[in-house]
Amino acid sequence: MNGKKGSNDSTNGSYEINIPSIPKTKLPETMKKPRDVRFSCNSWMLDVWEFCKQDKNRVIFSLKVGLAVLLVSLLILFQAPYQIFGTNIIWSILTVAIMFEYTVGATFNRGFNRALGSVLAGILAIIVAQIALSSGIVAEPYIIGISIFLIGTVTSFMKLWPSLAPYEYGFRVILFTYCLIIISGYRMGSPVITAMDRLYSIAIGAIVAVLVNILVFPIWAGEQLHKELVSSFYTVADSLEECVRKYIEDEGSDDPDFFKSVIDEFPDEPAYKKCRSTLNSSAKLESLATSAKWEPPHGRFRHFFYPWSEYVKVGAVLRYCAYEVMALHGVLHSEIQAPYNLRLTFQKEIQEATSQAAQLVRCLGNDIQDMKKTLKASLLNGVHSSTERLQRAIDMHSYLLASTYDPMKDRSSRILDKLSHVFTPTLSDLTEQLANLESEEELSTTPIAQNTPSESLASQQLDSYHDTMRKQCKRLHSWPSREVDTAFDNEELQGGFESNSIPRMKALESTAALSLATFTSLIIEFVARLDHLVEAVDELSKLAKFKYEIL
Repeated sequence: MNGKKGSNDSTNGSYEINIPSIPKTKLPETMKKPRDVRFSCNSWMLDVWEFCKQDKNRVIFSLKVGLAVLLVSLLILFQAPYQIFGTNIIWSILTVAIMFEYTVGATFNRGFNRALGSVLAGILAIIVAQIALSSGIVAEPYIIGISIFLIGTVTSFMKLWPSLAPYEYGFRVILFTYCLIIISGYRMGSPVITAMDRLYSIAIGAIVAVLVNILVFPIWAGEQLHKELVSSFYTVADSLEECVRKYIEDEGSDDPDFFKSVIDEFPDEPAYKKCRSTLNSSAKLESLATSAKWEPPHGRFRHFFYPWSEYVKVGAVLRYCAYEVMALHGVLHSEIQAPYNLRLTFQKEIQEATSQAAQLVRCLGNDIQDMKKTLKASLLNGVHSSTERLQRAIDMHSYLLASTYDPMKDRSSRILDKLSHVFTPTLSDLTEQLANLESEEELSTTPIAQNTPSESLASQQLDSYHDTMRKQCKRLHSWPSREVDTAFDNEELQGGFESNSIPRMKALESTAALSLATFTSLIIEFVARLDHLVEAVDELSKLAKFKYEIL
């Protein structure tokens, strides 16, 4: 605010006051009025349609629940059954709604807990009611209240016991059934009749739920478990092949934003999602196996005491293999990467070992799917042979993984070592011996270079190794740090590298080369774990009595 006295208005004592205008501040995005998001019926219908297409059993299950509830409701809608059962028939509707599960085995499991809990609660209610009635009118409500407190305490404690965890629903049924029977019987004056009527209603609801679930398009937990395990085998094999293919091809790695974009999109990759779903399938497999134990013989599983628990064991061994695939994905998307020309050195061996291992995993999945036992000795030997070739290749070319390797220095050290064992009386003799040793060295190295194309390729790659590693380090987004990139740029502008930059470059080269060693070691560890997977599948095929076939 600026105030000044006007020259013409000095006699009148008037002042001019200037008030600055307040600038319009931009509201942050969070304070803006939210947009009016209209509900799109078409998009919602498409989402529902896609959800139903993923598993048609979801629609079947919903229709079955509606049918079961309708059948029980007819006992109330029609006058004749309503006059027989009265209002207690409501318990049938509650039983169907609570007891009806997605699979037949889960329904049997829930029904057993429901029936056992209701029977025990009814017996306890009748006993306590008779004791309370014989104690007199004054003591009756106290006895009922104390019994409710004790039942609630005991059932809540017992359902937390680890060995009784599968019967948690049964303890809950005991609690609320006992309370409802004892309270209603106290007010109505006939606890025994009330308990019997409600047990009849619960039995009707349970029978309707079981019959509808078995007779109308049954969904078996055993079939679901079988398909889930087979799908996990195919998922691990596909994820392994896709990960190795991306690592060998090195698509888009020359782009400076490659690692940033990959990290941002890493959870959205199909192979990563499939492998992650396999790792998270432990609880689902155990739940399906528990439900399948309650199912009668059906379909392809026609004998009693089917070894459903072996499916869980096979799934556990398969998850250990999936852990290695996830580790391979981590190396693939790490910011410390081996140069592309170094990967090409082991490309054939890596792809061969990977394809053999994926083929063996798919073969095991096919055996479980077709319920047959095949001799997989040839496949297993092929996997071991390809892995041994990969190990030999790493051993033969291990010098490529060491940043201190220098072929000229290595050649000179060998010549000097030979000269140290030779007696040279004169300078002329020393010159002649040195020339002979150099000629021998050249003759010894020339045939090898001609006969082994892989080693000649390695020597050609080694010429540009340091330049490639320097470019590789510069293209990394966050590793090495920006200080290293600045040092590289400054040294290039100055026309050369300082002496202290050489050790730093060698350290970076060594770390990046070890990334390839880590990747190959994970593949070898994956193959080692396949032996345990084969043993687990063989044990399952023996206990489940799979058909024997020669592959």
